[in-house]
Amino acid sequence: MENASQLPVLVPTRSHAMVEMPASVSRYVEAGLHGAENTKRGYAADLRSFQDYCEHHELLHLPADVTTVAGYVSQMADRGLKLATIRRHVAAIAKLHQLAGQPSPTAHEALHVVLDGITRVIGKRQRQAAAFTVAELKQAVRAMDLTTPTGLRDRALLLLGFAGAFRRSELVALNVEDVELTRQALVIHMRRSKTNQFGEEEDKAVFYAPGADYCPVRAVQDWLAVLNRPAGPLFTRMSRGNNARAAQPGKARLSDQSVNDLVQRHLGPGYTAHSLRASFVTIAVEAGQSNKAIKNQTKQKTDAMIERYARLDDVKRFNAAQYLGL
Repeated sequence: MENASQLPVLVPTRSHAMVEMPASVSRYVEAGLHGAENTKRGYAADLRSFQDYCEHHELLHLPADVTTVAGYVSQMADRGLKLATIRRHVAAIAKLHQLAGQPSPTAHEALHVVLDGITRVIGKRQRQAAAFTVAELKQAVRAMDLTTPTGLRDRALLLLGFAGAFRRSELVALNVEDVELTRQALVIHMRRSKTNQFGEEEDKAVFYAPGADYCPVRAVQDWLAVLNRPAGPLFTRMSRGNNARAAQPGKARLSDQSVNDLVQRHLGPGYTAHSLRASFVTIAVEAGQSNKAIKNQTKQKTDAMIERYARLDDVKRFNAAQYLGL
């Protein structure tokens, strides 16, 4: 019997044809189809929801009819789910059909009409993470107990997350060996990110601040001194033991949710981990930085994303009317 690992693999294409590939490319086919780990986890939960809906209404979920998907997204809209959530579910359904080599109902023009209607009814404007000011960030740092390892870790994470315009997933994925101290700046070598799924190394540069108290470079150096190891996760959970003040870095990497909790603990419940990135963009735009300079740090691909991330809707703070010279 032929070894399963030597069997050819079938690759579904966008035209729904199945192309036979040699077994030697199977692991690359799997990586190409499934994508990043966070995406796979999100799709799995979305597909369970879609399958439950189909079973409840006695409908076929694979291959699904366009009317089935239209009904599914409509009930999500009626339940008040965000537009981004609905579109993510649609993307999961499309991926399911691609993996199965089936025509996807999500490509049907009728579904696009339904989605356009949902967009008009519930609105494109979604609840976005608020952007904090530099003054608010400094106040949060001043309130930390920097005589403890936990305080040093939290300061390093907040200052690096803001100055580097990091996503929470990028922060928790960083390793000690990804950090390089140069004379001009702290250079962070990122192996993978949301917009870099193919593992091409991308760098972010974080610069010294005039004062040591709010300097992201010195804050990371202080935290590295606590870690005292050449490799492994940069931001870890704390091993508290019997004394919270004596907590020491553990071996387990911080989770995405932990970063969100940390931001809210220090900056307030009105902010989220995404505020680190949104605040960087907002403050950089307000300071007159070019889109090119901003994208060098955020790694965003288009100018439209800068507009989307900038929180410039405060009519008293950001308004050309104050510069009319009257």
